[in-house]
Amino acid sequence: MRNHKLTGIVALGAAATLTLAGCAGGSDDSSGGEASAEDMGTITLGFLPSWTDGLSTAYLLQNQLEKIGYTVEMEELTEAGPLYAGLAQGDVDMYPSAWPEVTHADYMDEYGDDIEDVGAYYEGAVLTIAVPDYVEIESLDELADNADMFDGQIIGIEPGAGLTGVTQDSMIPAYGLEDSYELVTSSTAAMLTELSNAVDAEENIVVTSWRPFWANDAYNLRDLEDPEGAMGEPEALHFLGTSDFSERFPEAAELIAGIQLDDAQYASLENMVVNEYEEGEEAEAVAAWVEENPDAFDTMVTE
Repeated sequence: MRNHKLTGIVALGAAATLTLAGCAGGSDDSSGGEASAEDMGTITLGFLPSWTDGLSTAYLLQNQLEKIGYTVEMEELTEAGPLYAGLAQGDVDMYPSAWPEVTHADYMDEYGDDIEDVGAYYEGAVLTIAVPDYVEIESLDELADNADMFDGQIIGIEPGAGLTGVTQDSMIPAYGLEDSYELVTSSTAAMLTELSNAVDAEENIVVTSWRPFWANDAYNLRDLEDPEGAMGEPEALHFLGTSDFSERFPEAAELIAGIQLDDAQYASLENMVVNEYEEGEEAEAVAAWVEENPDAFDTMVTE
């Protein structure tokens, strides 16, 4: 299990502006792909590296798009709001793992007219409240009577995350936790540090989480039952582009629309990127995954 990828990421907060910090560019040979002689144009991928679904799929797109001749630029942000704004304004071309149906519905209400849905790659993503498997409660409706067990804290992630909003505005009032719990927010990295420390000491902790997410298996997390349905319905993970993405990048849009991953495929991709390779080796990790999974989706480019 590797946590150091996330612990160095500092969240800028919900008020962060769209200052895009470029990381490894798409022209780097480490992507594992060979660009064709024809330059198909430059595609900028905006993603949140602490959210490892987007980290994994961003490097998967880099690998695939470079192989058909595109130049890919990678832009890291720390909050979803500025990323949606940047997508709508054309500062980035694609958000490679968005949650637009439920978790990010407010952002889609604000920016959706200027965003193109290029396709969904994973079905059944969910937001959860979770505990390590040794914790002796099973359901969210047990939290109110057990606040002392968790020092009255639910450990969350970034303040501007959709998960944070759902927890604060839906789950906490649905279960009457307003007076007994504080939702502690900072960053995904900070949440994982708190979780890791608690698990090492076998202490009680309750955290905001989601599926798919590598940490669920790494820390043996168990989702608390949600009889009120306060955390929302399952949703799909989407590739969102600028409003004219398919018009400007038709070959890329066709490739991306063909990407669909089941649970086993997604889990192996995320595990390869997060746990099997070191920080800074994401492109190599994806190249290894593509080699091991050449038939993962219909539009896969292997050479």
